[in-house]
Amino acid sequence: MGNTEQASRGRTFSLRDYADSSHPGPADPSVKIPTGLIDCQSHLFCPDLVARMEQRSEDPRVYTRDGIRWLQMGDWMRKILPHYTRIERKLATMDAHHIAQTALSINDPGPEWFGAEGPAVARVANDYVADVVRQYPTRFFGICVLPWQDVTAATQELNRCAHELGMKGLLLYSNLAGRFPDEAEFRPVLARAAELAMPVLLHPAMPVTTKVVRDYEMTSSLGNMFENTIALTRIVMSGMLDELPDLKLVCPHLGGTLPYMVGRIDHQVLVLKRGPRTLQRAPSEYLKQIWYDIISPLPLAMKFMLEFVGPDRLLYASDHPWVEPDVIRDAFLSLDVPHDQQTKIFSGNALRLFNLS
Repeated sequence: MGNTEQASRGRTFSLRDYADSSHPGPADPSVKIPTGLIDCQSHLFCPDLVARMEQRSEDPRVYTRDGIRWLQMGDWMRKILPHYTRIERKLATMDAHHIAQTALSINDPGPEWFGAEGPAVARVANDYVADVVRQYPTRFFGICVLPWQDVTAATQELNRCAHELGMKGLLLYSNLAGRFPDEAEFRPVLARAAELAMPVLLHPAMPVTTKVVRDYEMTSSLGNMFENTIALTRIVMSGMLDELPDLKLVCPHLGGTLPYMVGRIDHQVLVLKRGPRTLQRAPSEYLKQIWYDIISPLPLAMKFMLEFVGPDRLLYASDHPWVEPDVIRDAFLSLDVPHDQQTKIFSGNALRLFNLS
């Protein structure tokens, strides 16, 4: 057991008075570093799932080349570096960046990519996350995944995660092995999440646009943002948010590109009468009932969303290990928002949304 793990196990962390002033911070020394952050998007690869993928001959699969493990899903290739599976490294990063608690989920691929193995894969993934939370109950809360290819099994697993594992949220991938989450088949599972008051976190999967964004390594930049945009737009246009008004939907990365182009969608639907005729409100109005994490290195994008939806719907998140937490934190701090709004976004909104103590 490493020193960080020994220091963190069983330790109680205040959400307001957590870290000392020796940790890294903004380049401007006059900017006060906030403490007690709650990170609403952070990932670890589940070692047992990585091992399972190493035994597969078809995607998703993991192979080793020149001492580095690679995850392959069609044309999308990603490294699995050693610290992507190490809890102690996650804790060390949290300590260094004043993060008191983290919403922990696995990295994609989700169980829907594993065919008939999906229910078993979901159990392995969720048991792993729940075990980490049991080891460090003051540091992590769990976000579960489901085998969407079998909606009966998905509902059963959702109930298990809520009642037996104590999960605080559900990770919903932007496409479910090529299908979209607004499709009618998946609606009962999302209705059950609404009944459970369990937040549903939309998250990019292997982009449906992979073939058109693979040049210049744009898959994780444009591809993922288009994933958020397409999935969220479909959810709005499908009428799901009218049918499930209590659904606590969280969209990452400031909503992809949708908030910046929703005016055009409003005009298409309301003026040109293109699209659904059954929506109860303008498409842009639905965006104001959704929660968003602020993962974007561009402060101006954060400012836009702060003005668009207000401070009560925004959540701090890092997307670690892909992004270091101070990148997002410091971009937000550069906006110099009022202290009460800063407190909401860095911790207060997450406490309320996930019903944290």
